[in-house]
Amino acid sequence: MQAKPQVLVWITCDGVHIDPSSGKHTILGVFSNIRARQFPVVHPFMVWFMTLSDVTQGEHRIKISLGLDPSNATPIIDRKFESQSPLQRINLINEIRNLNFAAPGDYSLIIEVDDEPLLATNITVSN
Repeated sequence: MQAKPQVLVWITCDGVHIDPSSGKHTILGVFSNIRARQFPVVHPFMVWFMTLSDVTQGEHRIKISLGLDPSNATPIIDRKFESQSPLQRINLINEIRNLNFAAPGDYSLIIEVDDEPLLATNITVSN
């Protein structure tokens, strides 16, 4: 039986710098909530950085959905990625632009790989 992919790291941040000589990732501006003066509000730019392990070799699909109701979340990211081996740690940098929040609340984030839910977390949007 194959092991289920594991989310080792999940971070919402302002940016990720990859050092060209070492390949190391530097995470910039980590945050877990968004404050706004009025709603609806559009957040101009953020990065959802994640590290996965135990992903079988080959091509896979990651889907990240967001919504106030976790059972009716809207897909924000839906893209393919490659795994060389289940032992590989895969860093995925997902740039999110102009994300709209209609109202304050705890927005659910659902992360799936190949339609298998791996993580449910949230981001708080408040005034």
